[in-house]
Amino acid sequence: MPYTVKSVADMAGVTVRTLHHYDRIGLLRPASVSPSGYRLYSEADLERLQQILFFRELGFGLGEIKTIMDNPGFDRREALVAQKRLLLEKQRRIERLIASIETSIDAMERGTELDKDKMFGGFDESKIKEYTEEARARWGNENVDESIRRSSKYTKAEWAEIMSEGQSYTVGIAALMDRDPGDPEVQKLIERHFRLINDRFYTVTPEIFRGLGDLYVSDPRFTAFYDKVKPGLAQFMKAAMHAYCDRVFGK
Repeated sequence: MPYTVKSVADMAGVTVRTLHHYDRIGLLRPASVSPSGYRLYSEADLERLQQILFFRELGFGLGEIKTIMDNPGFDRREALVAQKRLLLEKQRRIERLIASIETSIDAMERGTELDKDKMFGGFDESKIKEYTEEARARWGNENVDESIRRSSKYTKAEWAEIMSEGQSYTVGIAALMDRDPGDPEVQKLIERHFRLINDRFYTVTPEIFRGLGDLYVSDPRFTAFYDKVKPGLAQFMKAAMHAYCDRVFGK
């Protein structure tokens, strides 16, 4: 049976706008279009969408995903097996860091100095390098270098100001979760989020900001941080950040 774009969006947890975008770039075209112009998706389309979302969870860009999946030699089962292995490796890395992250968050909320042994409990030198390279692969060398350069100059007072601003709009967004992510008040706070990153750390492109929103949901570290403020906040942040990119940048 054919599926409408709305039913597919609901099943997959994506927006209708996202599916329209996938259609425009040729990543996921519906099997057919009704006489009245409605997109209709097949079972095969749903399988392709599932594969796309798995690749996105692993940090692949849409262009990369299209290239991989349009290759005549692409094997769906082989890709699923590889994706499972990569996700399990990611899970193991994350589990080693969860304790350190929770301790850091608790210290920040209490306003106490963090025990340095606990601060780096989940890291060793090789892991720090690994995560740096992961960041470089995801955001590009220039953004990582820019973030390090800027943040290294901040005083304790400036860091306190940054954390206060971040907490202010985060709590504000959590209080508006009963509204649509595209609500003007929600979008004002999301713009503050965008500006803080852009002004304080590195230049933010629409692709980076959209990808950061995806990361809030795909990476349990970010999800735990935001959902501790209010359950479901990470998913709401993602939707609101995507809506911001759609509205401001038209993509």
